[in-house]
Amino acid sequence: MTTVSLAVREAGEAFDRGAPAAKSVNGDIKLEARQVGTDLWVSFERKGQQGGLAWRVALLSDDVKLTCAEGDALIALEAISALGRHRITVEADESEEAMFVLTASFRPERALHIPFLPRDLIAVGPKGRPDRPKGKIEAKQRRLNTGMCYFELAEPDFGKVLYWQDLTALNDYFLATGTKPENAVGGEWPEVGYRPPTNPDDPKSALPAGRDTVINRAYLLIRRFLKEEETTSAWQFLDMQAAVYRRLNLPGWEYHDWIERSNRTLRDLARSPKARVRHGKEVYYHPYTASEYPDSMVQLSLGGAIHEWGRWTGRKSPLEREVVKGLRGFYDPKLGALRRYLPDVGDDKDADAVDSWYLYHPLRNLAEMALDGDADAKALFFDCVDYGIKAARHFSYKWPIQYKIDTFEVITAVAADDRGQTDVGGMYAWVMLLAFELSNEQRFLDEARAAIAAAEGMRFDLNYQANLTAWGATACIKLWRVTGDKHYLTQSYVYLASFFHNCQIWDSEIGIAKEYHNFLGVTCLQDAPYMAVYECFDSYAAFERYLDFGGPDLIPSVKLLVDEYCRYALDRGWFFYPDALPEDGLATDNRNGHIDRELSFPVEDLYPDGQPAGQVGQEIYGAGAAMVFATRSFHKIEGAPIMLHCDRFVRALTRIDERSVSFALDGPAGLDAKISLCATGRKRPRIKPTVLDAHGNELANSGDGPGVLCWFKVPAQGVYTLRW
Repeated sequence: MTTVSLAVREAGEAFDRGAPAAKSVNGDIKLEARQVGTDLWVSFERKGQQGGLAWRVALLSDDVKLTCAEGDALIALEAISALGRHRITVEADESEEAMFVLTASFRPERALHIPFLPRDLIAVGPKGRPDRPKGKIEAKQRRLNTGMCYFELAEPDFGKVLYWQDLTALNDYFLATGTKPENAVGGEWPEVGYRPPTNPDDPKSALPAGRDTVINRAYLLIRRFLKEEETTSAWQFLDMQAAVYRRLNLPGWEYHDWIERSNRTLRDLARSPKARVRHGKEVYYHPYTASEYPDSMVQLSLGGAIHEWGRWTGRKSPLEREVVKGLRGFYDPKLGALRRYLPDVGDDKDADAVDSWYLYHPLRNLAEMALDGDADAKALFFDCVDYGIKAARHFSYKWPIQYKIDTFEVITAVAADDRGQTDVGGMYAWVMLLAFELSNEQRFLDEARAAIAAAEGMRFDLNYQANLTAWGATACIKLWRVTGDKHYLTQSYVYLASFFHNCQIWDSEIGIAKEYHNFLGVTCLQDAPYMAVYECFDSYAAFERYLDFGGPDLIPSVKLLVDEYCRYALDRGWFFYPDALPEDGLATDNRNGHIDRELSFPVEDLYPDGQPAGQVGQEIYGAGAAMVFATRSFHKIEGAPIMLHCDRFVRALTRIDERSVSFALDGPAGLDAKISLCATGRKRPRIKPTVLDAHGNELANSGDGPGVLCWFKVPAQGVYTLRW
């Protein structure tokens, strides 16, 4: 008998093997707790049905004394054995018809090494065939992302289920056992829960004696709404994620001076020979510190961010002119395309090779600059855009990983998981919409629609690279605004569901990760082990547009997740910079170039399992992060001695009179925002700022802080007046 069938058999016994040790009812779901061998099982079964879900707590011994504990929990048990004491609770969250909070902690009598723990949640079929529940897993944990499993249990008729292991609450367990929760949640049907990682070969990896260690902290959300449509499943996944998110103990958020960081970055871009290289009469930038050849994506990533900085400051940076002057060096007039490398690239590179997304991301930045009135950027964009369309049509809007730009010969068709660049169509659609805005030509709108249509049906396999998926969601919602077809609004949720499937909605304290924040970070690729700075800030930029286009028509849970991603990106992004990390937390063996802590360029990679940061290298092409964050979170007030900073997007900032402005926040209902006021000059102004709500009530000043005159905690949704 296999391990899976044994586990399923034991789970089935949890439903009908003798009198329960405890039982309860919540709505139409009855709960019963029974000991089966060395495990405690809690069954969840709908009234009038047979089978359901069984949650297991490994008691580690069959000689256990079970007693009911006092409290408001549906089920509260203590299990005492010679090894120690378990505390087990199942609580109901009244905000949902069927949300359960499952907690198990263990206090060993003496330090205890545990070589193996089984998976904790199993779907169980009706009596007589418990091993054959009908259902399927739609999404489960990828590597070190959120410890969740989203599945459907159709027989018995249970509904959609989101199981979510709160990995933040398990940090003490990971530290004690020297483990990490990689792919810990969601096995193979019908085993769908959490298998705690163990360290079987290291007896020193033990739970400490005399101290309660949380070994399981899970949310189980059940909704009886079985729908197969891709868009319906996507928005329900997002809605269920948001329901759990609201109940998490969210980590703190820190203010960071992205303006100062931007100025340092611009100085280093202008002066450091490790950043700049001259080809002929033009200046280009290395992709990594003193490493790699000039690259059109790098040039335009920096150019786009510097352009936005110039628009924010009101002064065009000389560096922007440098970048734009050199762009024609990448243009191939024979192909009508922007190549990745300059014509004199070294023989160690394939000059004709191009990653699919590399063709379109530079065009996005060109188009954005063109929309702001840059005639040279507009001319180059329209010189290249038809080749982009030709490539899209050649691949039928389903792009490979890499191909030859001159022949379309495929170099690499798919990644290790047999997936091509599945979300390039989203970025392509966004570029086509920018082309439509610049030209009003119907053909560009038709191309955007064709690309989004080609991605339908991918469900949770849509995400390839996080920022491309974010731009795909934004392209969908703009298509909805342009065409009035609401299908595009709902299709945007498919992109978002795939994006948030790849998020780390937990805060790691493993290794060096305790020195930075990974909460709500997204892994750069669908199978990557790390968060990358480029995907972080580029997704942030895309989501600003998404929230703007979506406005009040977004499902509240979607607004919550997208807005919270952006809020935490402002904090998380800071820790990609080498000087924000301890020196011993930086990798010394770098795949590209080296790390120079004196340069204000971010490293590419941060790891939730505490590996050294910057193993891939120090990203010059990600140096625009500071400017992207600064220009969207800091708000100048003409003639005022202060500027406003907010950790959420500010809308409708309007000057009322000489010493007051009004502004609106449209963040998630029920959550807070942090408004900070900063001096515009070096001297602290002699003013007393006040913030009033829509009713004219003065809000409490929460004091000052580094770089901040004062700050205010306010509801994330509301209209406010700032006076000074």
